[in-house]
Amino acid sequence: MSELATLARPYAEAVFKRAKETDTAEQWSDNLGFLAITMQNESLAAAADNPKVEKSRLVDLLLDIGQGHLSNEGINFVQLLVENKRLKLVSYIRELFESYRADDEGYIEAEVRTAFPLTEEDEKQLAETMENVLKRKVQFNVEEDRSLIGGVIVRAGDTVIDASVSGQLQKLAKQLYS
Repeated sequence: MSELATLARPYAEAVFKRAKETDTAEQWSDNLGFLAITMQNESLAAAADNPKVEKSRLVDLLLDIGQGHLSNEGINFVQLLVENKRLKLVSYIRELFESYRADDEGYIEAEVRTAFPLTEEDEKQLAETMENVLKRKVQFNVEEDRSLIGGVIVRAGDTVIDASVSGQLQKLAKQLYS
């Protein structure tokens, strides 16, 4: 993964720089998100890796799929990635871009897995706690995961807080078997 992230970094930096210059960070976020989701399609990913597929046909296919979802600069970016055989990097480019954007805008994105839906009050309290711990504003992406039994797991950058029942049971099991 680190090799792919290294290859993706110059593209992410260039896109972020362009987004700052033109005040289009949200638009670039949408472009990259759309492309990342599109490239999750196994057939499309295989076509992108296949040297027998003509670059122009691949670009045409992606632009047909992306019609109405890509800005003009997004279209140019697709052409650049196809030309340089870097289309498989788009998810890494997106991840790096979002990280640069979060740093620039003074927040951090946190993945929250919870056994049950959070109430507005729960989310507010969790946000306050995480902002105190991380010393930054926090934006949550919340996902339900019944396997946690109860509680939450929060991932924000390199910080992981496991306050789930399943996590506590795993810790207890380790202590018992040690």
